[in-house]
Amino acid sequence: MSKYQDIDFELIVTIVNKGHCGTVLDASLEAGAEGGTIITGRGSGIHEKAKLFSFAIEPEKDIILTLVPHDRTEKVLEAIVKATKLNEPGYGIAFVIDVEKATGINHLIE
Repeated sequence: MSKYQDIDFELIVTIVNKGHCGTVLDASLEAGAEGGTIITGRGSGIHEKAKLFSFAIEPEKDIILTLVPHDRTEKVLEAIVKATKLNEPGYGIAFVIDVEKATGINHLIE
């Protein structure tokens, strides 16, 4: 038996301005996700080129990783987009990655 589980899960990666991770988590939990992982990062896109006294400012970002069963992905993603206005410029982005194998999520596989 393999030490990894073959699963039908997807990873929703959401990147928003720092301080907005709670909105993403609340929306995803309400839509059927069981949690998420928050990572801090810095933006460098066209919307992050603000300056202060001639110094470039790269605003901090919250990156939220949400692992969900394939059949819940669309509902969770739609809830995140609606709650965070990701369909409007400058609010952030989200994308989905297929997950082939994972371990440590036994409560989701059973």
